[in-house]
Amino acid sequence: MKQLSILLVDDHEVVRRGLRALLATQAGWEVVGEAVNGREAVEKVNQLKPDVVVMDITMPGINGFDATRLIMEAAPHTKVLIFTMHHSEQMVETALKVGARGYVLKSEAGSDLIAALNALSEKTTFIMPQAVRRLPRTA
Repeated sequence: MKQLSILLVDDHEVVRRGLRALLATQAGWEVVGEAVNGREAVEKVNQLKPDVVVMDITMPGINGFDATRLIMEAAPHTKVLIFTMHHSEQMVETALKVGARGYVLKSEAGSDLIAALNALSEKTTFIMPQAVRRLPRTA
């Protein structure tokens, strides 16, 4: 399995612990750090240079969208997966506009999170199936 270094960003410790436990089941994947807000996430990306950041949106200080934008400016090689409880077409579109390469609902973590991280590690985008059906179609 492909090697993958991951930074977890969420202001809730229980979420970070749960993600760490889930990701530990994947051979070759390593959680290299954690951050509790967007500012800390940007600092840790610069320090740790992870392959992927699993990023919540709603956090104190710098939110996940603004942190993603800053990460993309400083470390464009890093992929950001938005991992949130918020679902709307506007949120998905904003995530893509700021540079995120994936979007997964926390409620779908069991079925979609591993698939999303695999996709990002293969340099493709992953938007949960529920969001794809809602995004506008282009001809």
